[in-house]
Amino acid sequence: MTKPIRKAILPVAGLGTRFLPATKAMPKEMLPVVDRPLIQHVVDEAREAGIEHIIFVTGRNKAVIEDHFDRQYELEVTLTERRKFADLEHLERDLPIPGQTSFTRQQSPLGLGHAVWCARDIVGEEPFALLLPDVLVQAERGCLAQMMDAYNEVGQRGNVIAVEEMPDDKLHMYGVVGAGKSTGKAFAVTEMIEKPPRGKAPSNLIITGRYILQPEIFGILENQSWGAGGEIQLTDAMIKLAMNQPFFGVKFEGRAFDCGSKIGFLAANVAYALARDDIAPAFRTELKRLLGE
Repeated sequence: MTKPIRKAILPVAGLGTRFLPATKAMPKEMLPVVDRPLIQHVVDEAREAGIEHIIFVTGRNKAVIEDHFDRQYELEVTLTERRKFADLEHLERDLPIPGQTSFTRQQSPLGLGHAVWCARDIVGEEPFALLLPDVLVQAERGCLAQMMDAYNEVGQRGNVIAVEEMPDDKLHMYGVVGAGKSTGKAFAVTEMIEKPPRGKAPSNLIITGRYILQPEIFGILENQSWGAGGEIQLTDAMIKLAMNQPFFGVKFEGRAFDCGSKIGFLAANVAYALARDDIAPAFRTELKRLLGE
């Protein structure tokens, strides 16, 4: 039987330098997309997919993330006194149950692979999901839930990565996969290349910040040599793991937003606002006014 995916790693130790000065005192993961922090949207996706335990790999000045996923008694008392029970119910719905979250530190910014390795003892010897909080995927059914379907189809020891199409002139900025035989909603990944030279990409499919990985990746990361940028690169470790275990790609339904960039973050706010029945009509009117339509 395929082992279930119960745990998810969310690496949130990044410095957010592309959003300075906003991220000087506030983690980039707490920047709001409409009225929910970026990190909350990603946690919602994980919980929708059936994840039972979420592991945050944090850094210095990230304590507010831990506070966000805890009770704030002063706020709850105030809302109760003001009889704002709908707001209270909303907060309660977002709150993880006791023991559902763990926090561990990445003391030095040594790359995504190192951040994943920092969670090794909490994950243990079981497959896990990895969600990059810089990436939001807007979809009727969450990206990770779609990947879970594929994971259950491909069988034991399978690793699954989410992919999306990207124009040829931008492929050199991403990790790109080669596509082989299809198995249900997934396809065999024949190769993985991090930031291939222009014109050398094996396909137009890039890795999109959602992964299901087997625990053997930790042993590879522990002995991984430094890669691009002087960091421990996850893609390098996945390439080594692919020598012994199959990798599959899932071209998910939905739209991804790179919220690590200003344009992606702003586009996500617009898209998520337009998807809200309570604010979309007035927001659409304001957009037209700003655009001079």
